[in-house]
Amino acid sequence: MSRPEWLVLYYHLFECYGKVTSDSASGRAQEGVVFVEVWKRNLFVLWIGSFITSASYSMVVPFLPLFLLQIGVHSHTELWSGLLFSSAFFAGALSSPYWGSLADRYGRKPMIIRAGFVLFFVYILTAFVTNPYELLALRLTQGLLSGFIPGAIALVGTNTPETKVGYALSMMSTATATGNIMGPLLGGLISRLASHRAAFASAGVLVFLATILVILWVKEQNFVPAKTRSSIADSLRAAFHNRTLITVLSLTMFTSFSIMTIEPVLPLYIVDLGGSVEDASLLAGLVFSLSGISSIIFAPRWGKLADRIGFQKVLMAGLLFGGLGTLAQLLFHEIWGFSILRFVYGAFFCAVFPALNGLVVRSTAEDFRGRAFGLNQTANQIGGMLGPLAGGALSGVFSVHSIFWVTGVLLLLTMGLGYRLKPKAETGVRAG
Repeated sequence: MSRPEWLVLYYHLFECYGKVTSDSASGRAQEGVVFVEVWKRNLFVLWIGSFITSASYSMVVPFLPLFLLQIGVHSHTELWSGLLFSSAFFAGALSSPYWGSLADRYGRKPMIIRAGFVLFFVYILTAFVTNPYELLALRLTQGLLSGFIPGAIALVGTNTPETKVGYALSMMSTATATGNIMGPLLGGLISRLASHRAAFASAGVLVFLATILVILWVKEQNFVPAKTRSSIADSLRAAFHNRTLITVLSLTMFTSFSIMTIEPVLPLYIVDLGGSVEDASLLAGLVFSLSGISSIIFAPRWGKLADRIGFQKVLMAGLLFGGLGTLAQLLFHEIWGFSILRFVYGAFFCAVFPALNGLVVRSTAEDFRGRAFGLNQTANQIGGMLGPLAGGALSGVFSVHSIFWVTGVLLLLTMGLGYRLKPKAETGVRAG
């Protein structure tokens, strides 16, 4: 292939996500080499990395109960499954502020690389476990030491022009949504053709490749290291002096808690709508994927709107229609209408988490942002850990329908909390 043909292919590779520029320093193209704006290249590579990481997670985690049976756990399987799911959330909630503090001192890129290699080793070692205790230890290790996607979001949010932050963070949201859709399909296929162990090993290899992409092509610009290394207690004290940030963290926790209450009961609700018990898992996966597909379609549009009108207004719209959409799902008593409404619900609710991430960026100073995203991840993990427990308990005491009432009302109450945010974010705290 001649050099001009190679340059044409290179141009078309990147024109899908932004214009191509020549070397602005010299004012001319050097030897015909095409240069891409760094923030766009970071977004492109970290989108791929987050997609792969999200897909690798959903390739294996939904199949943990089946993997337990494969390694000989035939008693207390439900208990072990619950421990395996919640342990990583719990460990991540404890460790995220620490890694955020290190990110403020040494950069977000090193933290992404560290997390990528940790996931690689955890997934590879999981392929060789022989008992549930080893599996639990690896899940705890994963929670304590990982953080690829939060690090990627922090780097994108910090290294993107102010007028493009909303769009960039929404694109990162589509990466995780796409990975969550594709992961179970890929993991199920590998498990069927080979084994669950092969699925874990494949997930490790994929994360390793994603980490290599970050090493080679992600560049963190304008990094201002924190002057001192602060403890978790110092980070919490500093955060509590920023009312906007504390409100955002509360919004993240309540939102994550609200939506995760439905996760353990959705298959049961689908059975109530007329699906068979045998098909409940498959139908639940399809229903979840519908909201993910709508997120892929509509999240970038919400991001561009946030860049124009502000993150708070977009957040309010997402929470309002998310709450009303959750309550409206109770009106449908057959699977097709319910599925269509889930798609519409996803089209609005996909605005929420990118807007929350954008508010973290807007409400904090550059040298505190790593810790801010670490605390935000902790809030997300706490909500993700408590939500399924509350949903399962409520459905056991009352009914599956009660979860939709509770989730819808909680999202509307969360919107009320979001209304208290100041239209213009506070300047934020600086490292001390």
